[in-house]
Amino acid sequence: MTTILPTFPLPGGEKRDDLSDKDSDIKRDDSTFTVEVPPLGERVADVDGKRPFWKRKKRNPEEIATQPSVFDDPVTLEIYRPPPQWENTHRFDPLFRWTWAEEFKVVRKIDFRIMIWAWLMFFSLDLDRTNISQANTDNFLQDLNMNTNDFNLGNTLFKVCFLTAELPSQLISKRIGPDRWIPSQMVLWSIVSFSQYWLSGRGSFLATRCLLGFLQGGFIPDVILYLSYFYTKNELPLRLAWFWVSNYMDHIVGAFMATGILKLRSHGGHGVAGWRYLFLIEGLLTCLVGLFSFVLMPPGPTQTRTWYRKNGWFTEREEKIMVNRVLRDDPSKSGMHNREGLTVKMIWKCIRDWRMWPLYILGLTFLIPVTPPQTYLTLSLRNLGFNTTQSNLLSVPSTVLGIITLLAFCYLSEIIDSRTISMLTLQLWALPLLIVLYTFDKHTSQWVYYAVVTLITGFPYVHPVQVAWASTNSYSVQGRTVSASLYNMFVQAGGVIAANIYQDDDKPLYKRGNRVLIALTVVNIVLYGLTWLFYREINRRRDLKWKAMTPEEQQQYLDTTTDKGNEKLNFRFSY
Repeated sequence: MTTILPTFPLPGGEKRDDLSDKDSDIKRDDSTFTVEVPPLGERVADVDGKRPFWKRKKRNPEEIATQPSVFDDPVTLEIYRPPPQWENTHRFDPLFRWTWAEEFKVVRKIDFRIMIWAWLMFFSLDLDRTNISQANTDNFLQDLNMNTNDFNLGNTLFKVCFLTAELPSQLISKRIGPDRWIPSQMVLWSIVSFSQYWLSGRGSFLATRCLLGFLQGGFIPDVILYLSYFYTKNELPLRLAWFWVSNYMDHIVGAFMATGILKLRSHGGHGVAGWRYLFLIEGLLTCLVGLFSFVLMPPGPTQTRTWYRKNGWFTEREEKIMVNRVLRDDPSKSGMHNREGLTVKMIWKCIRDWRMWPLYILGLTFLIPVTPPQTYLTLSLRNLGFNTTQSNLLSVPSTVLGIITLLAFCYLSEIIDSRTISMLTLQLWALPLLIVLYTFDKHTSQWVYYAVVTLITGFPYVHPVQVAWASTNSYSVQGRTVSASLYNMFVQAGGVIAANIYQDDDKPLYKRGNRVLIALTVVNIVLYGLTWLFYREINRRRDLKWKAMTPEEQQQYLDTTTDKGNEKLNFRFSY
């Protein structure tokens, strides 16, 4: 059904060339056009509602996909209109319409052009930061005259440096653009990574751990912010789930690579340890990916044309679909240019946003219960009597299980539309298994121990859900930039804690450490319950205030309020 809006002023008073006669009728009246607005598509949230996923309506490819938004009202249009300095403003059009077939085609194109390369970059990051586990199976600590506590210190320094670099990295990325900063990061850390070939002892090991942490810090939130330029808030969690699949694929590919590379110690390596070749080869591979990233990361949806790619990746119509669908989903995404830096005032305001702190606290604690068993998997297998090749290959089943549970529970998050319940699955998965692990003694079969540890390390990695949860609740470009860094800083701080739970005097069964992990799992379950109540109560109070206002008062509030982002009365937190 066609909607008629009263006198709809068009920017610049110029005649529209991109509206067909079928879409609208335009009548000239000096400086103003009266427009018969093209129909919108059905609101997806209204059509699907709370239906189970198997009963949800299948999209008709020929139907209009354009979702209703604040841009459909002439008053709120001017409130949320993208500013001229935003890099995609020239493709914004409140009257633009497209079909589901066109949207599906564009999203597939984004997945192929943007998401796959982001996946490969993350794979490279994990290749360089987790190959220390494979090196451990090749007498790495003994060759450098170190013990488990030295290894813990190296992991701690890495995490501390990683979290210290988070916010500065985000600020640099926001100022010069992630398309420039992310490839630069990759090349710099890859140099440090392959330089580990020349490690000589404890000092050089700790130094390279620090440098890797500084240079890799901020990479993940940088990429997530970059992906938010292309995807809607409902699409992002599932893309992030596949994004983190690269983490698991790295473990599988890395284990098989390590199995071959580490044999160089005894097959033609001229007496050089296999772990040295491992660092050298994998570091050089990352350097190659980093160099290619300079030309394969466009700054944004409408900036894919360059001297070496004259036609770009997207047509003008595809660019308009990308820009308008993302803005209709979240108008705040036009709040800053992609090369606009943050001021100290903006940063401080985001840090003071108390509504985000429950998610930061959860970021600190939620992964600790499963991190030590995962970090020490290969080392524990060696202590239990498995050789280098067996230890690396035996780590593969837990990785495959992790991929399955990651995707299953991230999809579950979208199906049940509950972030809290999805995140609780990790804690409920870990608790009984950690209790069983605690009961083991020196007489327990190594295969029984292996089976339980494999189940623990194959936990549902719902981290992508929590990352997207923080992004959604930030609701502004500057908020996402800072909150992504703060959240990841808390996650890395949790990694520092986790790196020191298993101690050398507690091996090989780590009884004391497992008691701590069990207690933290129980604490996490309580924290998720409190977070659910926290956001539910805020939404309830805002509902009462908003519904008590007349439509005129609501409009006046939107026109005059100084509230920004998630401070607004009409914003509802996800939980």
